[in-house]
Amino acid sequence: MHVLKNNSLYKGTLQNIILKLLAKEVKMYGYQITQRAKELTKGELEMTEGALYPLLHKLEAEGMISSEIQKANGRDRKYYLLTDKGKRQQIQQEEDMKSYLFNLNTIFNS
Repeated sequence: MHVLKNNSLYKGTLQNIILKLLAKEVKMYGYQITQRAKELTKGELEMTEGALYPLLHKLEAEGMISSEIQKANGRDRKYYLLTDKGKRQQIQQEEDMKSYLFNLNTIFNS
């Protein structure tokens, strides 16, 4: 699963990233998620469709997100939204991630 230009550090955190983006933006379609992640990381995080869509399907199957179809420019577009369960999960994952990053920062800067 190619995620980053040069390595796979983001690989284990893609679910966290997707849930966080949906928490901030309310609803997004797949391509929009990939572009927002790329924009926020100044091009460092290149989330491929092969990485994104299996995770979106997994999150939907787990009840973390739901989807809805809307017409956009005459085409159907599938938007993803957090469910209440997904919102709770996102908050917990964000707390865990902040603690993890704090500990990594402590280790690498000591």
